Amino acid sequence: MFSAGNRRLALYTDLRPGSYRFRVIASNDDGLWNEEGASLSFTIAPAWYQTVAFRISCLLAGLLLLWLIYYLRMKQASRSIRARFDERIAERTRLARDLHDTLLQTLQGSKLVADDALENRSDAGHMCHSLERLSEWIDRAMREGRAALNALHSSAFDNRELSKRLQSALDERELKGFREGSLAVSGTPVEMDPIITDEICRVGYEAIRNAFVHSYATRIEVQLTYSEDFTLIVRDNGCGMDSTMASRGRDGHYGLQSMRERAVRIRGKLQLITAPNLGTTIELKIAGKTAFGRQASVWSKLRP
Repeated sequence: MFSAGNRRLALYTDLRPGSYRFRVIASNDDGLWNEEGASLSFTIAPAWYQTVAFRISCLLAGLLLLWLIYYLRMKQASRSIRARFDERIAERTRLARDLHDTLLQTLQGSKLVADDALENRSDAGHMCHSLERLSEWIDRAMREGRAALNALHSSAFDNRELSKRLQSALDERELKGFREGSLAVSGTPVEMDPIITDEICRVGYEAIRNAFVHSYATRIEVQLTYSEDFTLIVRDNGCGMDSTMASRGRDGHYGLQSMRERAVRIRGKLQLITAPNLGTTIELKIAGKTAFGRQASVWSKLRP
């Protein structure tokens, strides 16, 4: 009920959308009221944002947004699980290659030496010489098995100083004969992400192993450089290799391929410089923003 007094105009503001009936009654100068009065029905249409359809659309949009967030979260989790699964598959593949290239071949060589001794068991001198050779082969197998175990431990992201890990690899690879290995560090060592450190170590370890086993090197130089970028250099004075072998690797061996794959995964650049009888130089270079952890996350670094 609204009393207009002596006014002939009534104002209503902020009426919500809907149907209304405007009724007016009045009185004369003697105070007699017209009870029947006059009325007017009208409807206020809702604005577009006040319609039921808009509210339903907002509800559906909210549900769609929640579903989209859930979908993206599940997709991210699936990608993370898949990345970890790929990591394990890659690690198993690498271990299989290492076993094929080192330990299994050494055991096969040991069996050949033992078979040769059995075929000439009547020759005491030959038997003694074969046993000495067999002892050397078994010692080599033990060293390579120990190196494989150390590689497994390092995959647990052991964040020891990189130079110590590579020096340990140099020491472990001194199987027999005169071996001269040196390691130099330039710049101030910076602690890197364990995954980056682990991949660098594995590249260096594979380069050192190839130098000893395949290049027959007598001198190996390892250099670590910490500056705007990180650089690992492994240089030997071995027999080297031709361009075809440098690009494809040895038949049945996966060392070079494994190093290239690891370099790509950490966004590094691997360069191989070699020639027959001129030794081999392997250089791994990683941009500082990747090597020294100036990016968002480590998974973004390893994501293909």
